[in-house]
Amino acid sequence: MKKENDNKNSTEELLDEAELAEKLGQTVSQNAKHLIHCLTVIGQIEGHYVLAEQNKTTKYEHIIPALVAIEQDRNVEGLLIILNTVGGDVEAGLAIAELISGMKTPTVSLVVGGGHSIGVPLAVSAKRSFIVPSASMTIHPVRMNGTVLGVPQTLSYFDKMQARIVNFVLENSKIREEKFRELMMNTEELVLDVGSVVEGNKAVELGLIDELGGLSDAMECLYDMIESSGKRYT
Repeated sequence: MKKENDNKNSTEELLDEAELAEKLGQTVSQNAKHLIHCLTVIGQIEGHYVLAEQNKTTKYEHIIPALVAIEQDRNVEGLLIILNTVGGDVEAGLAIAELISGMKTPTVSLVVGGGHSIGVPLAVSAKRSFIVPSASMTIHPVRMNGTVLGVPQTLSYFDKMQARIVNFVLENSKIREEKFRELMMNTEELVLDVGSVVEGNKAVELGLIDELGGLSDAMECLYDMIESSGKRYT
């Protein structure tokens, strides 16, 4: 009877893991050196408004409870965040970044493909950030689609939102403020927008991202962080 229950529990765990990976883009490594939760942020960050079905999205109502669960789970020793995003809802993305930066769980981010727009704060929110050589990051001012009221209050709102993003990036990376603002307001690089595209090597050189490397480098760094930090709970 006990063996049947064990098999049943094992099957249920496998089903839960498969559903986690398929629906939420998350995995938990069981048979590994350390128990790592992998969280993917891909496509557009979907916030307060539902995007069209053809858009690949990461929903913040999925990510936020996942982060809470990871932080309180005594078994999860580290969090690996894989980023390939074009940006999206600014407030939702910044909310996720703030939650990640406030975690005691060891966290490492890895930018593959791109970490554009609000993906920049998400990339630097981890305790250690990596980027692959072929990836890039787009830095530009806050912008909004749709109808915008042409009043001073709207400009004030944009300025305050921009300040929140800039301050977060500066507090969680080593890039100089004047350089970050220069990249953000560059008018000579993007045809239809203001801003800059920064490739992997340059992002590390500027101090925006900590290290250039791939998956194995990010995992090794996360293992080192776990082993040096000791137990998170007593």
